[in-house]
Amino acid sequence: MSDEQTRFTNMANAIRALSMDAVQAANSGHPGMPMGMADVATVLWSDYLKFDPAAPDWADRDRFVLSAGHGSMLIYALLHLSGYESPTLDDIKNFRQLGSPCAGHPENFLIPGVEATTGPLGQGLAMSVGMAMAERHLNAVFGDDLVDHKTWVIAGDGCLMEGVNHEAIGLAGHLGLGRLIVLWDDNNITIDGKVDLSSSEDIPARYEATGWHVASCDGHDPADIRRAIDEAVAETGKPSLVRCTTVIGKGAPNKGGTSAVHGAPLGEDEIAAARKVLGWDHDPFVIPDDVLADWRATGERSKEAHCEWQGRLDASDHKAEFERRMAGELPKNFSLENYTKRLIDEPQKVATRKASEMALDQINGKLPETIGGSADLTGSNNTKAGGIGPMTAQDYSGRYVYYGIREFGMSAAMNGMALHGGVTAYGGTFLIFTDYARGAIRLSALQQCPVVYVMTHDSIGLGEDGPTHQPIEHLQSLRAMPNILVMRPADAVETAECWEIALRQTDRPTVLALSRQGLPQVRNSPDYLDQCSKGAYRLKRAGNKRRVILIATGSEVHLALECADRLEKEGVGADVVSMVCTELFDEQDAAYKEDILPNVQPDEILRVSIEAGTTFGWERYTMANGLNIGIDRFGASAPASDLFEKFGLTADAIVPQIMNKING
Repeated sequence: MSDEQTRFTNMANAIRALSMDAVQAANSGHPGMPMGMADVATVLWSDYLKFDPAAPDWADRDRFVLSAGHGSMLIYALLHLSGYESPTLDDIKNFRQLGSPCAGHPENFLIPGVEATTGPLGQGLAMSVGMAMAERHLNAVFGDDLVDHKTWVIAGDGCLMEGVNHEAIGLAGHLGLGRLIVLWDDNNITIDGKVDLSSSEDIPARYEATGWHVASCDGHDPADIRRAIDEAVAETGKPSLVRCTTVIGKGAPNKGGTSAVHGAPLGEDEIAAARKVLGWDHDPFVIPDDVLADWRATGERSKEAHCEWQGRLDASDHKAEFERRMAGELPKNFSLENYTKRLIDEPQKVATRKASEMALDQINGKLPETIGGSADLTGSNNTKAGGIGPMTAQDYSGRYVYYGIREFGMSAAMNGMALHGGVTAYGGTFLIFTDYARGAIRLSALQQCPVVYVMTHDSIGLGEDGPTHQPIEHLQSLRAMPNILVMRPADAVETAECWEIALRQTDRPTVLALSRQGLPQVRNSPDYLDQCSKGAYRLKRAGNKRRVILIATGSEVHLALECADRLEKEGVGADVVSMVCTELFDEQDAAYKEDILPNVQPDEILRVSIEAGTTFGWERYTMANGLNIGIDRFGASAPASDLFEKFGLTADAIVPQIMNKING
C-alpha cells in the first residue's frame, strides 16, 4: 500500500473508530452507515467540499446535508476531525447524552456546520433541493463572484424510498439544478434486512426519468469515487445521483454487511475484532497526531478561496445588499403601515386570500428577496403578486415557483431556502393539505426556519368541495406545534398586519390561515394599528355592563360582532376579541392578558369562543364553564352560507345559547 493509500485509509478509519466508539459509549445509535460511507466522506472532504471550519457561516461555502441523519456520527466525526470548534472530543464522548450537542440526529441549531436538522428520512434531500434553488437564484442576482457553490447530500436507501423523495427529485430535475449532487449510500440494507424484502425498483432509472444524471462507483475505492464525483461535477445542467456501492458497517467482521449493524452498538467484542481488521491499534476516542493533522489539512484547503471571495465581496457594489439578505434582515424602511392606513380609509370586503394577494403586491415590490410559490393552486392561493416572474431552468432570477402537486416537497424546499439564507420563502396550498406538508412544517418549527405558509380555504366556508377539503381539526393541531405562529386574520387590515409580523420573524415559521369567502372589513379605526402583534385584542368594547366576552378568529369575527350587537340590544354587554394568533397572545405580559380576558367567574363574565373548526382546546381561553361554538364533526358539501347555518354558526343560533348560559 502506498503512503497516499495508507494516509487515506487511516483518515477513513478515524471516522469508523469514532463512530463505533461513540455509539458503544452511548449504548445507542447507528454505527453502520458512518462506517460504510467513511471512504466516500473522506474523498468529499479532502478533494471537493468548499468549507472553512473557522467560518461555518461563510456565505459561499458548499452546503453539505447528511440526509441519512441516523448516521449522525458521520457528520460529528467529520466536523471534529476537520477542525470545527464544535463538536469537541468530549462532546463526541457524550454522544446522545443530555447537554451534548451531538444529539441522536443532527440538529442545525446545536452545531455550526450542521446545515439542516435531519433524521426524518428523505427530508434532508428535499431540503437540499431548496438550498440548490436558493444558490441558483442568488447567483442569477449577484453573479459568480459572490455566489458559486454546490449542495452535497449523503442519502441512504430510506431517503430514496420516502414519498417526499419522489416530489423533491421531480422538482430538482425540472429546474435543472446542476449544482446539486446526491451521494447514495447503496448498502442494500434497511432495519428489517435486505432491501429486496421491501423494494425492487430501479432507482437509477427513476432518477434518470426525472431528469437527473446518474453515475456509479465502488464506495470503498477512492479513485473510483473521485471518477464518479468528477462526472457529476462536470454535468452542470442536471442534478446528479452518485450510486456508491458500500458495505454497511465496513470493518466489522461478523456484523458488517447486515442489518445488525444498522441501529445498535457493535458490542465490545465486535469492536475489538473490527480494530484488528482495520489495523486501528488505538484506544477508544484516540486519534493519532498524524491522522488528525491530515484531517485538519482538509479544513485549510479552502481558506484561500474564502479569502479571495471576501476580497470580491468587499470590492462589490452589492456588498451591503448581499449581506443584508444573507443576514435575513429587512430593509430599514420596510413597513406596510401606509398601505394599512389606505385600507382603513377605503374599507374593502374581500376574502382574506385576496387580501393576502393585495398585501403581497406591496411586499414583493419592496422586498426583492421573496420567493413565492404554490402547490398547483396559484389562482386559488393568490400567491403570485407584485409582478414576480417564474423561476425556471432557463431563468433562475424568477421569484415564483410552480411547485406542482407537491405539498410536502414544496414545504421542505422552503425550509432549505431558509436554511441557505438570502431569500424569504413563502408557499401556498389549502389548509386541509397541511396534512401532506406536516412533516416539513414540523421541521420548519424545529429548525427555526422563518418560512411563511399561505394556507387558504381555511374552513367550511370553502363550500361545495365538501368534507375532504374542509379543515376541521387543522387549526388546533397546528397550534399544538411548538415554535410556530398560526395566524387567522379577520379582514384585509389584519391580513396585512399578519404578513408584516410573519416577515419580521427570524426563528420561527408562520401559517396564515385565509378564507375563500369574502369578509367585511372589521378594522376601521385609524387609531389602532398593529393590533395583531398582541395576538388578541379588543375589537369592540361592551356598551352595557360587560357580561360576555366573545373570542373569535378569522371569518367568525364579523359573526361575533353581529352576536354582540344583538346581545347589547338585550341589555347584555359584550366585548369582542379578535384572537388572531394564540401563540402571540400567550407571549404577552400578565397585565395585558388580564385586561383582555379578566380572570373572573363565569357567572360574572361568560367567555365564548367562536371558530369554524373543532372546539378542542378553546377551554384554555373560555375556562371550564365557558361556551365553545364550533364544529366537532366533518363538514358537508353545500354552499358556504348553507353550511354555516347547518352547523349553527349564525347569530340566530349562537345568541340564544349565550342567553341561556348567562341566565342559568
